[in-house]
Formats: sequence, C-alpha cells, structure tokens
Amino acid sequence: MAVAAEPAPARSLFARLAQPRPALALLLLMWVPLVAYVMFNRQIGDLREVVLLPAIPAALLLYAVAVWSWRESTIAVIGVTLVFFWLLLALSAPYLPLLDPNKPVAPFVTPFTEKNGVFYWLGTDTRGRDMLSRTIWGCQRVIVWGITATVVAYFVGAMLGLIAGYLGGWWDQVVSFLANVLLSFPVMILFILILNYLGPSGFNIVIAVTFSSAPAIMRIVRGLALDVKTRDYIFAAQTRGESALRIMVIELLPNVRGPLIVDACLRLGYTTVAITTLTFLGLGLQPPDPDWGLMIKEASSTALLWKFSYMLLIPALSVSSLILGFNLMADGLREMSLRD
Repeated sequence: MAVAAEPAPARSLFARLAQPRPALALLLLMWVPLVAYVMFNRQIGDLREVVLLPAIPAALLLYAVAVWSWRESTIAVIGVTLVFFWLLLALSAPYLPLLDPNKPVAPFVTPFTEKNGVFYWLGTDTRGRDMLSRTIWGCQRVIVWGITATVVAYFVGAMLGLIAGYLGGWWDQVVSFLANVLLSFPVMILFILILNYLGPSGFNIVIAVTFSSAPAIMRIVRGLALDVKTRDYIFAAQTRGESALRIMVIELLPNVRGPLIVDACLRLGYTTVAITTLTFLGLGLQPPDPDWGLMIKEASSTALLWKFSYMLLIPALSVSSLILGFNLMADGLREMSLRD
C-alpha cells in the first residue's frame, strides 16, 4: 500500500519576502520615492505630500525581513538597525512635527531647553535653526546621494570587471589600463579635481564617486570572474549557445554576489565619509537645505567653546552611527558567509 507523501511545510511570510523578487520589489518601493523626493522635489510638485507614504511600510517590512534573514548574526542585526533607523527618519521627515529646518527661531539655545514655549531637544545652531529638524532632514540628502553614487559606481565597475574578466584579451588590457590610471590618483585629489571642473552638486558627486570607486570595484569583479568562468555551469551555458552578455549577467554575476555585497556595505561607509568631507570643503551638497557635512562646517568655529560643542557633536555622531551601521552589516555578512 502506497504511503502518501507528507505535504511540504508552508513557508513563513518572511521566508517568502526574503526571496530575490519580493525583496527587490520592497527595495524599489522604498527607494524610488525617496530618490524622487530628494532629487526631483520641485518637479513632482503637489505629489511631495504623498510620494513617501508607500515607502514607509515598505521600509518597515524590508527591515523585518533583513532582521529575520540575518538573525544568526547579532552584528549584522545591529548594523541594519542603525541604517534603517536613519532610513525611516529620512522617509518620515515630512510627516513629523518638526520646525522648519531653514527658519531662524532663537540662536544658541542649548539642548533640552525650553524657550518661547518651544522645547528644543537638541538645541539650535548659530543662526537659530532647530538642530533636531536639521539633523533629521539632513540625513535625507546624505543617504540618497551616498547610496545612489555607490550603486552607479557598482554598476559601472561590475560591468567593466565582467568584460575584463570574462572576455579577456585586449578587452582586459584596455579596461585594466584605464583602471590603473584612475587608481594612481589619491581618492580625495580625484574628487577635488572632478568637482572643481564640473562644479559642486549632488549629480556631480555621483560622477566623482563613480570615477574613484568603479576601478577598484572592477578589479574585484575581474578577479572573481576569472575564477568563476572556468566552472562547469559556464561551459554548459556556452554549449547552449548563450550570448556573452547573458552569461556574464545571468550566470556569472549572481554567483559572485556574496563578496560584492560585503564590499558594497563597506563602500557605502566610505562614500558617506567622502560626501560629508566634500561638503565640509564646500565641494559637495550645497545650502540652503541641511545635510550633516554642512552642519559640521557651520559649527566648526563655534564648537571650539565647550558650551556650543553640541552643534558639532550632533551631526558628527549622526554620520558616525550611519557609517558604523554599514560597517557592522559588512562584518555580519562576512561572518555568516564564513559559517556557510
């Protein structure tokens, strides 16, 4: 008598959402509105009031999925919590009861002080603008431009690395030569040269980060491609007559994603530091809208007095916590990959 097979246990909601397609859909639902709000604020007009509303639940779901997927690594969970803390604040900023970040109210009000019927949790800066409001609104620009610049650099660097590693020959020689030329420049010098020529703006920061980061990413992807292209599944794809582009993107790239994800988390931290430094030097994101680099620049002289050091410490600690989150995510993912 045949024994009926037991039905496969139903997967949990988080297990289903952790699959590549649902996770990518949540990521896009969170990221595209935020990019539209920050980069194209004037163009979207009246949609500014509602464009971020669907992104907030998407971010909460994505955070829950990340915590569930990485629950075996406490370091990764702490890292993703720090990153999503700032992401959720960036998404929620228009809907929070905050003062206008650019409107002078009362200068030199210290934190946890009430003045004129308003309680200032983080005080005000030299021009009387609310520090809490500027810190929350400021994280929008740092996160959007930093992550966008890193994504563009990874797209360019990964494609060049796949071409150099998989095709080889003169392709490899030309791409590697160009990468070595760019890598011969100190990163900050290259940033300054590009932004002095193109002018300071968020879009030009993306170009500068791409020129500085793509060569290093190319070398990483090239090395991984040289190793993977000799595997049996690559030969099987070649035997089926698949094109070189399809083999590189569909067969090769997904099988080297582990080291690239770890490197991307670390590079997000480097890019955040670079954008903050460039803004401090006057070559990055421009006023009047707040961002952390600009807040550090404006407070650099006043903060020499201990009483007003909070003007410098608040944005500096904000930047540090975001970078720490990216670095802890990278360490946790590396730890989990070594266990596997």
